[in-house]
Amino acid sequence: MNKIRSSALRARREMNVDDRVIASKIICDRVINSRAFLAARLVACYLPMNDEVDTRSIIERCWRANKRIFVPIIHNNRKMFFREIKPDTTMCRNRMSIWEPEFGHLIAPRELQIVITPTVAYDRQNHRIGMGGGYYDSCFSFLRHRRQWVKPKLFGVAFDCQKVERISPNSWDIRLYRTFSETS
Repeated sequence: MNKIRSSALRARREMNVDDRVIASKIICDRVINSRAFLAARLVACYLPMNDEVDTRSIIERCWRANKRIFVPIIHNNRKMFFREIKPDTTMCRNRMSIWEPEFGHLIAPRELQIVITPTVAYDRQNHRIGMGGGYYDSCFSFLRHRRQWVKPKLFGVAFDCQKVERISPNSWDIRLYRTFSETS
């Protein structure tokens, strides 16, 4: 896993900045135009860092479409929750230098309809490797025992260069509902 993570992070970092901007727009447009997104009212999305897919257009679209949008917050450096953000929300950096809303309504993960997840590497079976903290897998562990996919639908967003042939998931890994890249 660490070898795949390192390779995918390197590929993402080595992307040309202009190519990353164009690819982010394509990926976000694919998410925004998906049937599941159009039907959703409660959406969670990460705030982009460094060379990740820039998801700000998804957040802005939610505001324009009167969808409620929530972003992850880390509590006590271990548990992930989701807090609502609005255009005027005051933001601060957490211990890991990730932007979080200072205040706002908290929502239970089970109430969300769609969750846009940061993705370091992915495969065609929608297995995902993240940064290695296990926050998403832990937060959405209740999805591991589902018989069918109801909600939330976890959408991975990543660049084509982050796709790998095969990821061997751990028993605690939560599979994505769908992955969006420039070409899929």
